[in-house]
Amino acid sequence: MIKKAIIPAAGYGTRSLPVTKVIPKEMFPIGGKPAIHYIVEEAIQSGIEEILIVVSKWKNIIVDYFDASLELEAFLEKNNKLHLLKYTEMPDVHIQYVRQPYSRGLGDAILLGKRFVGNEPFAVLLPDDIIINAKTPALSQLVETYNSTNASVIGLNQVSPELVKKYGVIDGTPVSSNVYKLNGIVEKPQSNPPSNLAVIGRYLFDPAIFSFLEQVTPDQSNEIQLTEAISKMLGGHDCYGELIDGDRFDIGSDDEYTELVKKFTHPKGKK
Repeated sequence: MIKKAIIPAAGYGTRSLPVTKVIPKEMFPIGGKPAIHYIVEEAIQSGIEEILIVVSKWKNIIVDYFDASLELEAFLEKNNKLHLLKYTEMPDVHIQYVRQPYSRGLGDAILLGKRFVGNEPFAVLLPDDIIINAKTPALSQLVETYNSTNASVIGLNQVSPELVKKYGVIDGTPVSSNVYKLNGIVEKPQSNPPSNLAVIGRYLFDPAIFSFLEQVTPDQSNEIQLTEAISKMLGGHDCYGELIDGDRFDIGSDDEYTELVKKFTHPKGKK
């Protein structure tokens, strides 16, 4: 069983400037709750019992959000607004935090979770990607495949040809209608992509991934690319990709975030 998950939330959110100068992208509101709240709920629904959130020093608001607010609770009680207490309840899961001192990419953020994970398989959920209308939570879909293959699994989404260059893209051999065995993976191919199967922000990894992350040479931006570590891992470990059932929205895209917000109605009766 997979019980631990890492949620990387330390990036600058440059696609959503200028608002991300003061509000982390992970805290963008969706139906009255921040985006990262939905990610934590998905993890819990998928059997996760311990979560490590990777933050940067200017994202303390994320830590504050998941903490108890005794002052607010006292205010609601004093002003006869106890019916609002239910809106202050946080997901029932153990959450730890670690800071990423420097912006060194997704691979580095995951590597910070090595001690937290230990020698267990673990999940990675990216708060950029909100997946709704799935019969089974997105991460749970990967868990089912992991249990049947006993190998790392990454979430996939079919994208149109003009968008392939924005994602990590796999070269895979079909093993079922929605599962592929990876032969290779390329980060943001600008020409001749191996497929239109793009990686989205859900992963299940064997802990062996850490040894390959440690082998990755930082790129020109001094970032450790997760895609390169996965590529190295394929030399001796199986890895599968699974098309995620559900509607995926990238909250770093203004258009997709706006479309997602329209699908949620803010809870009524808050006065």
